Amino acid sequence: MGKDGVLLNSYVIIYLPRRMNNMNQSQNKPIKSGIVTLVGPPNTGKSTLLNALLNQKISIVSPKPQTTRNRILGIVNAPDYQIVLLDTPGLHHSECPLNQEMVKTAMDTMGEVDIIVFMIDATAHLPKGKAAPTKYLAGVKSTPAFLLINKIDLIDKEKILPLINTYTALYNFKAIIPISALKRQGLDLLIDELRRNLPEGPRYYPEDIPTDATERFIVEEIIREKVFLLTSKEVPYSTAVQVEQFKENSERRLTTIHASIIIEKKSQKGIIIGKGGKKLGQIGTSARIDIEKLLNQKVMLKLWVKVKKNWTQNPGILKEFGFG
Repeated sequence: MGKDGVLLNSYVIIYLPRRMNNMNQSQNKPIKSGIVTLVGPPNTGKSTLLNALLNQKISIVSPKPQTTRNRILGIVNAPDYQIVLLDTPGLHHSECPLNQEMVKTAMDTMGEVDIIVFMIDATAHLPKGKAAPTKYLAGVKSTPAFLLINKIDLIDKEKILPLINTYTALYNFKAIIPISALKRQGLDLLIDELRRNLPEGPRYYPEDIPTDATERFIVEEIIREKVFLLTSKEVPYSTAVQVEQFKENSERRLTTIHASIIIEKKSQKGIIIGKGGKKLGQIGTSARIDIEKLLNQKVMLKLWVKVKKNWTQNPGILKEFGFG
């Protein structure tokens, strides 16, 4: 294909010539380290990619768009590099204050990182003109950006090149890499390209931790994920979760967790609880199984459902939940 592109495992990888590497070749050479943000439209697979690169589940996932609400940090360690990854909410337009804060969270990360990884869904419609999702990159042209074309396992290979041509015309990406986060295709190449383009530096985090998120936060996210998976329509988007008690008994190897599922309408309370408490029981059982895997011990999980009227529209409550 020429010097600016290679053919690897039948997938086209396009990248611009990289700057020369001046790294000291002695045994005491510094590692490559830096911060990489994962951004893009909703439901492109950013959280699935983060979990795949970490080889464990840190970010929650669901088939529904806008599942991720917060910045989730994951750390990929190796002897010669440390990549700090930021999973972010999907970039989209909304009049809802909660969604606006989610987009702001994603936008804010782009000004603080060494590399931007912009993800798209290979099965989505091609963007047109000013509606192109790459408009969000307009203010950060000084930061190198990779384009990841995800979900290539779901399309015919001949459709990849038109995607590459479309996005090449929209933005000057440093590299364009087709991947399947779910099938783990192209991830080794992605890590190699990130490592090559990161600056030399220190390890920002100890080598034995995969994230800076607290156990309480991950537990809240796990419960919220089950709400996304087990309810429909507007209910998942009107839901927040707060852990109110997190008590570990080391002798019994048992953690007791009390958490509240917050909704914004009284009518949603019955949907979350279900007939005879069946739906709430399903949410709790499914969440408890994942939490026990996380904590590596037995968990007693007690859930309550509370109404905070129109909380997604209330700046004060949004701030209480960590937005704004």
